[in-house]
Amino acid sequence: MTDTRDEICAHVQANAGVHFNELVRESAFAPGQIQYHIRRLLEDDRLVREEWYGRTHYYPPKYDAWERSALALFRRETAREIVTHLIEHEPAAPADIADDLGIARSTLEYHLDRLVEHEIVDKRYDERNRVVLELANPDATGQLLSTVTPTVPDRLVDRFTRLVDELLAGSESHS
Repeated sequence: MTDTRDEICAHVQANAGVHFNELVRESAFAPGQIQYHIRRLLEDDRLVREEWYGRTHYYPPKYDAWERSALALFRRETAREIVTHLIEHEPAAPADIADDLGIARSTLEYHLDRLVEHEIVDKRYDERNRVVLELANPDATGQLLSTVTPTVPDRLVDRFTRLVDELLAGSESHS
């Protein structure tokens, strides 16, 4: 195995769920070099590749399917904040989470749909027939959450979405 391949593999080991563009930005190698070595690492079963919402993510093989989806979602700042809020305040109503995080309900629902789809968050109804959110597996979620930090581009996308939501909310109140 080459030094380049070892370096790429070590980066993925340290940043499970890293997506291809981030891997290119954070390395000194050309995209073609990374593609070549990633292909070889996949063939040798040293990495696992998953597609999540239009992005290709890479993982060490030690992570199962649930962990891989969770790690990909935790790279988004807003999804991460929702999960952190639930760790601290579970169970919680969606409106309370949106208010506490200062995000539009539509933004919350966008991220919740994915978190529920991948069995990270459970959505249920309480005794008064109101929606309540809880973590499906709080211990495993907390451990995985601590292993990943959203990248600057991912944080910028989430902050831009929040800005647009605020601008749209402001224009609705003036209508």
